[in-house]
Amino acid sequence: MGEQVKAIGLMSGTSMDGIDAAVIETDGEGEVVSLGTLTVPFDERLGGLLWRSIEAAAGLNDRADRPEPLGEAEAALTDAHGLAVERLLDQEGLTPDDIRVVGFHGQTVLHRPERGLTVQLGDGAGLAARTGIDVVNDLRANDMLAGGEGAPLAPVYHQALAHKVSPRPVAFLNVGGVANVTWIGGEGGPIAFDTGPGNGLLDQWIRQHTGGLMDEGGAIAAAGSVNAQVLDLLLDHAYFDRPPPKSLDRFDFSLEPLQGLSLEDGAATLVAFTGSTVARALAHLPAAPKLWVVCGGGRHNPAVMASLEEALDVPVHGAEKAGFSGDTIEAEAFAYMAVRSLKGLPISFPTTTGVAQPVTGGVLHRA
Repeated sequence: MGEQVKAIGLMSGTSMDGIDAAVIETDGEGEVVSLGTLTVPFDERLGGLLWRSIEAAAGLNDRADRPEPLGEAEAALTDAHGLAVERLLDQEGLTPDDIRVVGFHGQTVLHRPERGLTVQLGDGAGLAARTGIDVVNDLRANDMLAGGEGAPLAPVYHQALAHKVSPRPVAFLNVGGVANVTWIGGEGGPIAFDTGPGNGLLDQWIRQHTGGLMDEGGAIAAAGSVNAQVLDLLLDHAYFDRPPPKSLDRFDFSLEPLQGLSLEDGAATLVAFTGSTVARALAHLPAAPKLWVVCGGGRHNPAVMASLEEALDVPVHGAEKAGFSGDTIEAEAFAYMAVRSLKGLPISFPTTTGVAQPVTGGVLHRA
């Protein structure tokens, strides 16, 4: 067992709703203790900036470019993450001197692995200066330079947690804007890939029709019926037959096939799409998981959880039932990866991102 240090992880995910922050104590290997978590919703201004930034980022060819509003959004986003660190420290009775490193994911506004291009907004040097804590950010880039997809990255952390879960094989399923699975069996490393849309298309559908952010409590989907013909159209996509490792951008799928459906039927069909794509992922796993542990915002939607249970036909547990923090497990993962980065340990693997050999990643910014 190596030296145990405290680290903070910050995750602004594909659901585009806020910042998840977590503090853990870890050696960056098999020892992990969760010490505290916090979720900070985006205010209306920052949320709007980020949505406009995603639209502007679609034309980027250089990941360092910051055409407006990306520059303004990056400054506001970094400031919001600094505030999240300060609030988490205050909540847990800690000071900056107690924390060895912050793992700062930032906000992904473009992810095009086929072009070797991924763009995360977030000023690591600025965050280090504001918080007085060393920061590791830009954790995807090195993997992509070495030929990987740059995602998903959380599997290295899922593997560290897996000894607390039985039976095997077990699958960790993160349902954010995009859904991704980590399969952990006996020998060998984890197998991971994006399964398909998580909440992203559903949130987009709700926003388009009601102006709301999400299907709160799954009520809209529960009031609708699945349109089998539209579901078949959605499932007729080459991505699902591609062998992993593989990853998605949240805009790789379109709402076009749903046009003409009612609000409720569209929501029900999109929920079924998420469940069906996770079930399709079974074809790419060495053996069917005996348990699925679901984290991310999707586990709060009873319609999504019911769709997963029906599609998978084995126990599907929210992360809390398995003893984890489902809202902030990805934030914890970036804290863990930041510690591994400081030690030069790998954070991605051939079976998780398709990189040629295990690689570390991240850029260190001294406070």
